[in-house]
Amino acid sequence: MTSYGSYRQLRLAPQRSGVSKALAKDSPLWRLDWILLLAALALSAGSSLLVWSATRGRDSLTHGDPQYFLYRHLTNFVVGLVLCSVVIAIGSRRFRTIVPFLYVGVLLMLLATLSPLGSTINGAHSWIQLGGGFSIQPAEFAKLAIVLAMAVVLSDQVDAGEREFPSHRAVFRGLLWAGLPMGIVLLMPDAGSVMVMAAIVLGILLGSGAANRWVLGLLVAGTAGCVAIWKFGLLSQYQIDRFAAFANPQLDPNGVGYNTAQARIAIGSGGLTGKGLFHGTQTVGQFVPEQQTDFVFTVAGEELGFVGALAIIALVGVILWRACRIARQATDLYGTIVAAGVIAWLSFQAFENIGMCLGIMPVAGIPLPFVSYGGSSMFANWRTVGFLGGVRTRRPRGVGAGVVGGPAGEFPGRPRRRVRGVPAAGGAAVRRPGSRSGRARPSARSAG
Repeated sequence: MTSYGSYRQLRLAPQRSGVSKALAKDSPLWRLDWILLLAALALSAGSSLLVWSATRGRDSLTHGDPQYFLYRHLTNFVVGLVLCSVVIAIGSRRFRTIVPFLYVGVLLMLLATLSPLGSTINGAHSWIQLGGGFSIQPAEFAKLAIVLAMAVVLSDQVDAGEREFPSHRAVFRGLLWAGLPMGIVLLMPDAGSVMVMAAIVLGILLGSGAANRWVLGLLVAGTAGCVAIWKFGLLSQYQIDRFAAFANPQLDPNGVGYNTAQARIAIGSGGLTGKGLFHGTQTVGQFVPEQQTDFVFTVAGEELGFVGALAIIALVGVILWRACRIARQATDLYGTIVAAGVIAWLSFQAFENIGMCLGIMPVAGIPLPFVSYGGSSMFANWRTVGFLGGVRTRRPRGVGAGVVGGPAGEFPGRPRRRVRGVPAAGGAAVRRPGSRSGRARPSARSAG
């Protein structure tokens, strides 16, 4: 029975305000990965100077306003932050229920690009003009739709406790969900985005615990598809020229190999510390095409040198490192798959973009995450940060330090997943549900 004194203390206890709740130690705000957020903020904020340096002297693009691209890039940055905050506020659990509607919306946007509403830029009919100089590239949103759709399909039975690993049927359905937007993007044609989507699918299969035969089958099918596309002439001429220039950099340095040649000259001339911001001769001379988007890394290499280029790579590495931690510490398979898809997405895209600037990868219209100019790319990148934050904030307090749920790395609400083929306690071999093999064997101790 509650005493009168304790009742008075309970009634007289002050109510916490909204700000106090947000700043309290049990608030989801404290469970955000601030290292991840700061690394993404540093990339996006620092890239504003790179975009400004690459465009301030291009009067044909800026319409006489040197700050034209700077203001637009900062606007995209702020909008991306708002989208990130909205995703975190909604939460991954509630967002999971509206994934089908988002998927259908992205498909409609992709189909709209193939209609008269779409426009062609750099050989790909993958843009929708909104007027006022604004446009969107639905392929960037399709990458996120693939991550979320496959996460829902593959984790449904596992998170419900019905299975230990995704079933073959779930994997097949997930590949269908991913294949539909990839097929539409391939019709544009936007081979660069398809390459990123294929990397996302591969990363999700590896992170979900699906059977290895699906991963091997996907690699074989992808190789056979590339051979068939090349053999039957399904690539556009500009795409063939890009691969030819990659195979032989000296093929036509003033033609198909011009972009890569000028990019390597810009990066190589930067030296250790660079020529100084706004003082790059290749940048000021406008020798590198598309320098504010696909080749923005060359600005850092020339004007900030090896130190500046290494700083960008290091910040991208920090983002991937924190995403790996979030994937490992997720409390359900859905969160693990979302994080795995984001890791595959950002890592492949960053490697391809930096690689083509260095001449070790073929040229493709793939932006550098959080750095390249472009609203669609910036919005999609920051929403991935929001989803990573949503997965992270679902963890209970104390998780990761070994004080909740046992040793570090084990979390309540997520059953321990055994490795296939490894004997469990008592000597019984763990058999995957639905498999035809794996009869339990008694151990030496139980047999004795």
